[in-house]
Amino acid sequence: MRVLLFTGKGGVGKTTLAAATAARLAADGHKALVVSTDPAHSLADALGVPLTADPAEAGPSCLYAAQVDARSLVDGAWRELREHLHTVLSGAGVDEVQAEELTVLPGVEELLALSEVQRLAATGPWETVIVDCGPTAETLRLLALPEALAGYLERLFPTHRRVVRGLLAGLAGSSTVERWDAAADALGRLAERLESLRAMLVDQEVTSVRLVLTPERVVAAETRRTLTALALQGIRVDRLIANRLLPEVEREEGVAAAWLRTRRAEQDAVLCELGGDVRTPLETVGHRAEEPIGVPALLEVAAELYGDGDPLGGAGSAELIEVTGGGKGLDSEYAMRLHLPLAADAQLDLARVDDELVITLDGRRRLVALPAVLCRCEIVGASADDEGITVRFRPDPRVWMR
Repeated sequence: MRVLLFTGKGGVGKTTLAAATAARLAADGHKALVVSTDPAHSLADALGVPLTADPAEAGPSCLYAAQVDARSLVDGAWRELREHLHTVLSGAGVDEVQAEELTVLPGVEELLALSEVQRLAATGPWETVIVDCGPTAETLRLLALPEALAGYLERLFPTHRRVVRGLLAGLAGSSTVERWDAAADALGRLAERLESLRAMLVDQEVTSVRLVLTPERVVAAETRRTLTALALQGIRVDRLIANRLLPEVEREEGVAAAWLRTRRAEQDAVLCELGGDVRTPLETVGHRAEEPIGVPALLEVAAELYGDGDPLGGAGSAELIEVTGGGKGLDSEYAMRLHLPLAADAQLDLARVDDELVITLDGRRRLVALPAVLCRCEIVGASADDEGITVRFRPDPRVWMR
């Protein structure tokens, strides 16, 4: 099973390329499901067929498509879980108004949409699931949600309180033990779901992201930031796809030809600069005179993009964290390498909170648990380059084993 996530700045053509990839895989005999989590519902327009939340054939015998209805998921599955959260908080002494506010978890629609994608991937006959995600900012928030909400849930209602029935009964009273048990079970299932989602996203053998862009400086700049942000989350990007590359014009005269030559030269310069900055493969797709609608037109796009190659192929990536070093006693030295492409160009802030390293890159934050040996060390320095961040540690005399 493979999961391919297509995203990019709004309007760059990510939906078309996601649909084209699915159509190509289906034409090659792979059972492929293309599903959209984008509220814009553009996938149905690209395929030229109506879509619902239930996967249905969308052309060749192996091509299926669906549109996730996050609103229905909120009205259904989330309502019951929210009631359980309310029970927990009320029983713990939180007043009604505060309990109501605390049960409005941030990003719940996006979380349920992602969870639905995972459910479809696990329950259907598909060999590959292609996801047409929303624009870049929404997708980054979506992919960070499982880990962020797991932390929120743990702070709201820690694991040890979910599993100790006696404590629950003591807080709520013997007459409500069954309600507390149901609430604890529901929260436990939510925690497991979040952990499962996170595991799927960071499994580099299963999931990868394809960033779609147009050859423009503003879009390329956002693509660079997105590469770094996804690496911070431990999510693999296996291809960059530059869409709408203008044709080359050599001998024609006139204003239109001069304009095309100028724009194409600018596009080439943008792609040359981007390709020199990143190691991820950069592919191109030409700008078409007619909008590619329907499976035949999408297959033409896929033929240009992939040629005779494998649509499932792509670059690998290094693990997010690598720890090196050693030594004897208090003279030991360690380095934690965070593999983050283009980190030198990002606004970086590092902080330590207990046994976690807080990394903030261009306003996006992640808490990274320190390996055991580094928990007994103190930070003595850090540096950044185009391949990542290096944080240096030395043993803390107060806690280091002598």
